Amino acid sequence: MELLPAGLEQFAVNFSTLPDPLRQEVDDYTQQNHAEPHMLSGPVQGKLLEMISHMIRPRRILEIGTFTGYSALSLAEGLTNDGELHTIEFREETAAIAHNFFRKSALYPKIKLHVGNALNIIPTLNESWDLVFIDADKPGYIDYFKLVLPAVRKNGFILADNIFFHGQALSDHPKGKSAKAIKAFNDFVHHSNEIDKLVLTIRDGLYLLRKL
Repeated sequence: MELLPAGLEQFAVNFSTLPDPLRQEVDDYTQQNHAEPHMLSGPVQGKLLEMISHMIRPRRILEIGTFTGYSALSLAEGLTNDGELHTIEFREETAAIAHNFFRKSALYPKIKLHVGNALNIIPTLNESWDLVFIDADKPGYIDYFKLVLPAVRKNGFILADNIFFHGQALSDHPKGKSAKAIKAFNDFVHHSNEIDKLVLTIRDGLYLLRKL
């Protein structure tokens, strides 16, 4: 399902600040070499992540699902001087691609890449999070949310990507494991009284959540 008319999507790209050369390199590489380039945040959502990070000025960011590194590079832009971004990627090959791009960034010392199962890695980090970005396997979303929420500071933020799942999660009876999982996550968040919540209709849907 095309959620936005192509002309409107292109307008958003044209009238937003262009990504820096490194993120453009990540975008170009992913489009040309990865089997699933649609998983990339891209220029508009990437700029939104960067803007949110600058507004919050987080000291600690957690990203669950690194992919090829575009979103981590965007989120890291707003870190405090002593800030760190921890990003977790399950697939070693994809993590290696992201790491090569991270090494080219002036923000590389602030980016800590972890490879493996996020459910096992997160408890070992012992951090209080100002900002969390969930963009990994969809059946894991509820578990990730439950795991990180206690470690998010009061008035800290969680962002969850792909909450429309190509429009499939809008159905009362979605088909497919991932679409069903996203619908379940959306329902779970909707009924949570621990967070303030806002659905952003950008790209494939983004949940903006504030811990109360």
